[in-house]
Amino acid sequence: MMDTLNYLLAGFAVALTPTNLLMAAMGGLIGTIVGMLPGLGPINGVAILMPLAFALKLPPETALILLAAVYMGCEFGGRISSILLNVPGDAGAIMTAMDGYPMARQGRAGIALSISAWSSFIGSLIATIGIVLFAPLLARWALAFGPAEYFALMCFAFACITGLMGDAPMKAVLAAVLGLSLSTIGLDSNSGVYRFTGDDVHLSDGIQFIVVVIGVFSVSEILLMLEQHHSNAGAIRITGRTLFNLQEMAHTWWTTVRSSIVGFIVGVLPGAGATIASAMTYTMEKRIAGKSGDFGNGDIRGVAAPEAANNASAAGSFVPMLTLGVPGSGTTAVMVGALSLYNITPGPALFTQNPTLVWGLIASMFVANAMLLVINIPLVGVFARLLRTPNWVLVPAILSISAVGVYSVHATTFDLVLMAVFGVVAFLLRKQGVPMAPLILGFVLGDLMEQNLRRALSITNGELGILVESPISKGLWAVAIAMVIVPPLLRLLASRRKAA
Repeated sequence: MMDTLNYLLAGFAVALTPTNLLMAAMGGLIGTIVGMLPGLGPINGVAILMPLAFALKLPPETALILLAAVYMGCEFGGRISSILLNVPGDAGAIMTAMDGYPMARQGRAGIALSISAWSSFIGSLIATIGIVLFAPLLARWALAFGPAEYFALMCFAFACITGLMGDAPMKAVLAAVLGLSLSTIGLDSNSGVYRFTGDDVHLSDGIQFIVVVIGVFSVSEILLMLEQHHSNAGAIRITGRTLFNLQEMAHTWWTTVRSSIVGFIVGVLPGAGATIASAMTYTMEKRIAGKSGDFGNGDIRGVAAPEAANNASAAGSFVPMLTLGVPGSGTTAVMVGALSLYNITPGPALFTQNPTLVWGLIASMFVANAMLLVINIPLVGVFARLLRTPNWVLVPAILSISAVGVYSVHATTFDLVLMAVFGVVAFLLRKQGVPMAPLILGFVLGDLMEQNLRRALSITNGELGILVESPISKGLWAVAIAMVIVPPLLRLLASRRKAA
């Protein structure tokens, strides 16, 4: 333990140099801005700055500190558009919109933004402490997850989705199936066959995440706005208070702590990511709250839980990257590429061969996290004032930003048309009470689910027994089945008691 403490203190000596402090602050601010722009997300933010860091001939530890701060800033910033516009900045912020946007509609946008910044800070802080204390142990545990275990984990995530719609789980299941169906479009990576493309070359690479998320959330929200009779009808109110109070912090404290721990554990699993972590913790907290909660209608815990989880998951994804050389997320995969530019190979030997790099990075995560809180809390009022913009200005602005983001992917008008189609379909589904979050989760996790199922079955030449062979798989399947069966049984028993 003393050795770890000494290494950490040496890491702070690296992180607190003027150059590295400046890089951490710049990375956090740039990441926050990139994160709040729908569709960009942390992968794009890190990928854009990676060649710049190398071109400036920054030392490897400084470059990694910059990229890590951008990653953390993007996780902070993704909540902003989710809460204010109901448009998630990235997949990890999908669940934040479930209660964040209703809070904004109720005039509590500032409270939602500030509590999300606080929860993000706590989640990232707990996860970074977890890296210091448990990184080697958790890396060995993550190795126990094979394709069968990952498939069971994905099924558990989908079982959680049934809890997102309360008394109408079938609508959530319908949305999830639609998302899964969309994820199958494009080139089959195993056989090389084009699936469900209709011989259209534009669909050969599949449908891009940004096209789906912008269409489903942004365009459908615009259509809902246009239903209003005049320009300011239904405009979002803003109350005078823009910061959470001590009572609200106490109300969300244990939610934040629990979600941070779960998010960190999920983040350690390579490829699991913030999307699964935020979905799991949102559902977990909804079930813990029970009848005392108002999840889906502006419950402040519904903002704190996913924000703590996705930030903890982002920090946790550094564990497999540093200890095993296996990227824990798409963003850390880009960062592994950045290390390769410096001829550095991450893995178990990195802690002994280059401790300055490793512990400087870990210490910088503490520093960058504190900087992000300081940056984001004062800006809450500025972000909240965006809601004073009348709809006749806001609608074209949202549409313009959305169109530019979608067009930038492939520079084709086909994506713009597809975005509009998704928007109209999502608008009609939302009018019928079908939630959009399960659709996006199904789309994001569908490809991962399919790939892990195929890998598992290829090991046993098609024998399904491998899916329930290990204790981890059995545990995940048992919990997933319970998540599906127990809530309807409880509702049935409650209705019978009421009738009696």
